[in-house]
Amino acid sequence: MPKQSCELCIHPGGDVVYRDDNYRIVLVDDEHYPGFCRVIWNAHVREMTDLSTAERAILIAAVWQVEEAVREVMRPDKINVASLGNVTPHVHWHVIPRYEDDAHFPNPIWGEVRRTPASADLTKRRALVPKLREAILARFEGSLL
Repeated sequence: MPKQSCELCIHPGGDVVYRDDNYRIVLVDDEHYPGFCRVIWNAHVREMTDLSTAERAILIAAVWQVEEAVREVMRPDKINVASLGNVTPHVHWHVIPRYEDDAHFPNPIWGEVRRTPASADLTKRRALVPKLREAILARFEGSLL
């Protein structure tokens, strides 16, 4: 049952690429982090341990499939996978492609800005996002799970 004040119960949390009965995969519109995805459990739960063992397995398998798609298409130097929920206490995972020349590297993207990324690099990365969408869809609609 949706919680009235929960951002991820009220809004999709990004541009929905794939959705099934359990979770949705969204692309986050972040100008500095093209390819940033979230895997969001549809029902309102606060913690991973609020899910059954089977549900946790379903969700984490989806996270790893998204990570593979991001690595394959975006070719980052590193991937950050995080489930924080301090601001939005609704189970969701961030899958973030990281580059040594991004705005925050090596800090978390929510940390201190270290540099201004080159606009040409960001433009190239943004151009890959449609391919990332296709790669995610191929994994999930093609039932690679």
